[in-house]
Amino acid sequence: MPERCPGPRHRARGLLAALALAAFLAPAFTPAAASQRMPASGEVEVAFTPRDDAEKLLLKVIGSARRSLQVQAYAFTSRRIADALVAAQARGVAVEVLADAKMNQREKGNALPRLLAAGVPVALETRYAAAHNKLLIADADGPHCAVATGSYNFTWSAQNRNAENVLVLRDNCALAGAYRDNWQRHRAQATPITRLPWKP
Repeated sequence: MPERCPGPRHRARGLLAALALAAFLAPAFTPAAASQRMPASGEVEVAFTPRDDAEKLLLKVIGSARRSLQVQAYAFTSRRIADALVAAQARGVAVEVLADAKMNQREKGNALPRLLAAGVPVALETRYAAAHNKLLIADADGPHCAVATGSYNFTWSAQNRNAENVLVLRDNCALAGAYRDNWQRHRAQATPITRLPWKP
């Protein structure tokens, strides 16, 4: 039996449904801009695990911060990184942490409780299927700003078992400011927590 072509009413309903779905999804998926471009400047340092000590490099970035540290983490189990953030806060650095909600719901094995116990502000990103950023922004306003990013999660496995990379970009404060602005957009959508375990 030959297939019937949809009539005008069916086509109109299908088009309306598609437009309604597009309007619903638009806020989450429509990019505001293609990208940002800025002049290259400053110094670049890179580490590859397991060959290089990437955790030590991240601890160096945290230790060099004087005014502010914004963090985004997907998985966060490294006690050394958590303790370094706590120490930074104790010396007067404004430390704030964003973490993926699904990966950080449980207390067991997680480093976030160490931050929460020390009064470090922590918020969970709930809007995305995965909040997959791995990021440290130190002193974005300068003069000695730094951005650390790459594939490296804040975990033992990232240093000792995985093939990962960390890239530290120093003294390019326009770049650090762009990362900080994006961090602030994510923070505005995140859910502050005071303890783990956490349930949505």
